[in-house]
Amino acid sequence: MFNSLNKISVTIKSEIKNIKDLTELNNFKSKYLGKKSIITLYFSKLALVNIPERIQCSSILNTFKRKIKHKIIQKKSSLRNRFLSDQAQSSYLDYSLPGRRIERGSLHPITMIINEIKEIFYQWGFVIYSGPELENIYYNFDSLNIPINHPSRSMGDTFWFDSNHVLRTQTSSAQMRILKKYSYPIKAIVPGKVFRRDFDHTHTPMFHQIEGLIVDKSISFSNLKWILKNLVIKIFKKNIKIRFRSSYFPFTCPSAEVDIQNKFGDWIEILGCGMVHPNVLKNFNIDRNIYSACAFGMGVERIAMLKYSLSDIRYFFENDIRFLKQFV
Repeated sequence: MFNSLNKISVTIKSEIKNIKDLTELNNFKSKYLGKKSIITLYFSKLALVNIPERIQCSSILNTFKRKIKHKIIQKKSSLRNRFLSDQAQSSYLDYSLPGRRIERGSLHPITMIINEIKEIFYQWGFVIYSGPELENIYYNFDSLNIPINHPSRSMGDTFWFDSNHVLRTQTSSAQMRILKKYSYPIKAIVPGKVFRRDFDHTHTPMFHQIEGLIVDKSISFSNLKWILKNLVIKIFKKNIKIRFRSSYFPFTCPSAEVDIQNKFGDWIEILGCGMVHPNVLKNFNIDRNIYSACAFGMGVERIAMLKYSLSDIRYFFENDIRFLKQFV
């Protein structure tokens, strides 16, 4: 056996020297260390010899097996190094080139404003609610005291889905849904998309509103003014002149529009508000002798335009990367 292994060893040295890739090396390994190899055959015959010879033969076979494994490891390392060397020579890498820049994204500016406003109202104890964008006309018009002949019900002003459903024209449509879901007293805001048939530099067919509703005992216009004045200060991070101008909405009485003064001294409307109309409270089955309510609705895009000094609302929806990168 010893002589036979010496002859195999010479053959192994010759064969392993001519191996050119890992496939040939794996075949070589199977040939000399696999289940049908000569080494395995010798190990299987050890049971036929007596114990002293078996110990001696086992030692010789294990030593031979370790030598083969060592040669295979050396050859594998040699082949890998040769592969890397060939690959380096076949391709050129310019180490002076700058690395690839990973672009950093950010939230859309409208989303940033909505999140900021939601955080402010969350700190004031408001519930944040979301209603459906495809709305029943009862919630969108009738429950809000909007008469059948009101311009907002016309085909030219509103997107009608069928005779009973519209794409909501205002987030005020969620007021009844809030009072059905939550018991009052309640403080809630409703951020979301609304839809109207307008399109110019200050209007788009889809835009975002945030509705606010407070129902409690002894709620007055003073409470509403305090909330809106402090909201403006927190959004714009500075004291801004603000005024309440008398207005009309079917679902509030008295009603007001809120204007702020820009750096040029011009007054710009940012939201509408008022005390919830008695007819609306009646639709909500609220006892007007015990509870009162106020509401407000603001356009998110209008606030964003003022905060970021933009002149055209359409910038927000044109997906111009040059514009959006300013908010990263």
